[in-house]
Amino acid sequence: MSHLKLALIAASVLSLSACVVTPYRYYDGYAVQPDDAVVDVAPPAPYTEVVPIAPYVGAVWIGGYWGWVGGRHVWYGGHYEHGRPGFIYRQGGWSHDGGHYHLHRGGWVRHR
Repeated sequence: MSHLKLALIAASVLSLSACVVTPYRYYDGYAVQPDDAVVDVAPPAPYTEVVPIAPYVGAVWIGGYWGWVGGRHVWYGGHYEHGRPGFIYRQGGWSHDGGHYHLHRGGWVRHR
């Protein structure tokens, strides 16, 4: 096998190894990615955020939330993003199933 063929095969394998196929599920009627985390520790109460004046026309406020990093809850403060035509921002959050807490990702979803 030539060195060029071997290099192309290696490059193909490496590029595919970085691919992650994430199945979607439905949450309140919207397709979202799976939970970021499933933990036994309840998140703290959300911080009360003062929403600043929008920095530009069409800015959409994305509220802060408690994430899960390194075995503990971490606060991610709110911020503005550019609106996306035909989409709405679905705020993520935590749910409790009686035994565990599930972090549901927020994200832009197509408006029905």
